[in-house]
Amino acid sequence: MVTWEGGDYPDEPKITPLGWGLVVLRGLVLAAVVFGGLALLLTLRLIERPIFGLNRPWTPWITQGVCRAAFVILGMGFSTSGQPMKQPGAAVANHGSWLDIFALNARKRIYFVSKSEVANWPGIGWLARATGTVFINRDRREAKAQTDLFMERIEAGHRLVFFPEGTSTDASRVIPFKTTLFEAFFRHSASADLHIQPITLAYHAPPGADPRHYGWWGDMSFGAHLLKVLATPRQGRVAITYHPPVRIEDFENRKALARHLETIVRNGLRAAFPERQIGDS
Repeated sequence: MVTWEGGDYPDEPKITPLGWGLVVLRGLVLAAVVFGGLALLLTLRLIERPIFGLNRPWTPWITQGVCRAAFVILGMGFSTSGQPMKQPGAAVANHGSWLDIFALNARKRIYFVSKSEVANWPGIGWLARATGTVFINRDRREAKAQTDLFMERIEAGHRLVFFPEGTSTDASRVIPFKTTLFEAFFRHSASADLHIQPITLAYHAPPGADPRHYGWWGDMSFGAHLLKVLATPRQGRVAITYHPPVRIEDFENRKALARHLETIVRNGLRAAFPERQIGDS
């Protein structure tokens, strides 16, 4: 799996006795909510799937409720600006952490497009499959199959979201968008009616913490990062900006579309942190 390497890692704060207490308390409550929600979702899906097929009129509400509750349990602030688009199509966002999944699901009923290997990750893979994640290989040779899969889900009313950077970062930059997945939206006859909405995720670190506190990248393990987040006494916050959607038909090709969306997302991060030098590497 390709991961972004961003030089030195922030110094990891030692977990204090208070921190360990928060790990236990928050961890137990979060696990109960997440896996309790998963059990309810899977049970309800047994009824929902035979009746509605790909359509999911009920179970996404469970996912959204669990993700909203997660920020309350963690003590993290959560805010949004702008409006999720109503047009058919997809959305793209910068990728800083596993927390992105909770943040984007908390505001809108969505379905992620993810690398195929995520399906086999313990815990995260199970949740991803249960919530309707679309798993793909980032290979241009599979463009036709991906196009058919994307259109099938969009026609079922699903709002797809993917991370064109292809990897998470330190949450303080936007790296160049990979263009492969955008090709699917130019290969279908319905592309004239499709839109893509750029979304910026801005993580504000806790007071006095490294600005990259919530970033998850390189060789960082999920378990260690989760412990750090759970143990943080005074949390920071995440702010989501929904930028106006763009029409796919207005762009000559996937590269032009990717560059435009990347610029909007990066400028959104710069607006959130005017005091920082927002990079692209």
